Amino acid sequence: MIEPGRRMPQPVLILCAFLTAVLLVACGEGEKPVKVSLDKRREIAAKPPQPAITYAYLPQYSHTESFQRHQQLVEYLAEETGLSIRQVFPDTFAHHISMFGQGKIDISFSNPFVYVNLANRYGARAMARIVEEDGRAEFRGQIIARRDNEAIRSVEDCRGKSWVAVDPSSAGGYLFPLGLFVDHGLTLRDFQEVVFSGGRQENVILGVYAGLHDFGTIREGSLKVVEDKIDIGQIKVVATSRPYPGWVYAYSPRLSQEAADKIRAAMLKLDYAHDPRHRAILEAARFIGFVPSDDRDFDPIRELNRKVGLEGE
Repeated sequence: MIEPGRRMPQPVLILCAFLTAVLLVACGEGEKPVKVSLDKRREIAAKPPQPAITYAYLPQYSHTESFQRHQQLVEYLAEETGLSIRQVFPDTFAHHISMFGQGKIDISFSNPFVYVNLANRYGARAMARIVEEDGRAEFRGQIIARRDNEAIRSVEDCRGKSWVAVDPSSAGGYLFPLGLFVDHGLTLRDFQEVVFSGGRQENVILGVYAGLHDFGTIREGSLKVVEDKIDIGQIKVVATSRPYPGWVYAYSPRLSQEAADKIRAAMLKLDYAHDPRHRAILEAARFIGFVPSDDRDFDPIRELNRKVGLEGE
């Protein structure tokens, strides 16, 4: 505070003059100051995100691997159909099934065993099967062991040994080899132990490679996934199951028939042989095309379920 009779210091005078000039310029000639009242306010709510069709790949590999394999396909389907589609990532096979039942997955890409489960429980409807890289709309399971494990040379040699499988709901990584064991007279009681790898094909292969288990079961073609991590020449295929109907796209009964038909048509339109962009999309996804499919294609899976005692699945 400046005492009466004392002059303001020069720096203060200069600052006051500057502020006065700024205020005069701000008001401008002919402009009237506007009184702002804060008594009336309106809340501006953020717009909720537009609903999107959810697409999920049964998590047999890591989320990163799932994203890299399928994101181009998801983008293509959205562009081709004009629908909003986004990829979601269940953590386990059981989580995938649960999310579908809760309405959190509209388009499911899964093995045929999980499809039958979804169809029986929640009314899933098959729309298309994939054509594998070998040109078949079928696939097989494999029994693997370390190449230097001389104790395991045949299916029968697995008796009394430690078995690591992918997941109780894995087709190639559990159910198909289980059917093969039953065909050779082995039941689950005939193994030292049966443990699961948390739904990851890679974990089965690495567990066998490290010698943690005597043998493992995987879907055919999975060894390629770890060829940059281990010497897959140290792994041998002991036996391979018969082929069964391949991986399937199914849609929720909550999804409109119109949307499902658009998505199916876009899938069937993909041309691996003649369209370079389509080839890139399919190569990323690790298959080469689609064939139409319906529920009857999976009767062999239901028969296998009965054979191995899983009729209720």
